[in-house]
Amino acid sequence: MQLRNVSPDDVDAYIRMRCDPVMMADLGGTLPREGMADKVRRDARQAADDLAWFKMIVPDETKTTPEVVAGTVTIWSHDTSDGPMSEIGWMVLPEFQGQGLGKRAVRTLLEQARDQNRWGLVHAFPATSNAASNGICRSVGFRLLSQAEVTFAGRVLKTNHWAIDPGKDLR
Repeated sequence: MQLRNVSPDDVDAYIRMRCDPVMMADLGGTLPREGMADKVRRDARQAADDLAWFKMIVPDETKTTPEVVAGTVTIWSHDTSDGPMSEIGWMVLPEFQGQGLGKRAVRTLLEQARDQNRWGLVHAFPATSNAASNGICRSVGFRLLSQAEVTFAGRVLKTNHWAIDPGKDLR
């Protein structure tokens, strides 16, 4: 498994993840296809400028097929009422689920954050119903802080609020 920056060529992968009812079931439903190319361009620009880490999960360790992706893993910072917060999120396409790629991708990105002493405390907000993502949080060393209602794409979601200090808590 390798991680690479998202590129403007990743529109199809974003559509497969964000416009699919199964993939988006825990995130309040599908997002519209319109605007997805703009979203990918914005994410690719932020990744290229090192403002956020938008990574595509490449399952082929030999990198002979970097266009084949298993999903995404991202760390970004955003403002909250309590100040800036670093957050991580991930998605793994159905045909790659159950292979440990999500867990390895999350661990790899958190190791990079630790090694670069960047992002500080990192938060994750998987849906309370998303057993796989909550399992990833538990297995890599996140601490469960509380349940929380989080707004995503204009939808209020019931989530578990996890946090990890990659320099201290990473397993």
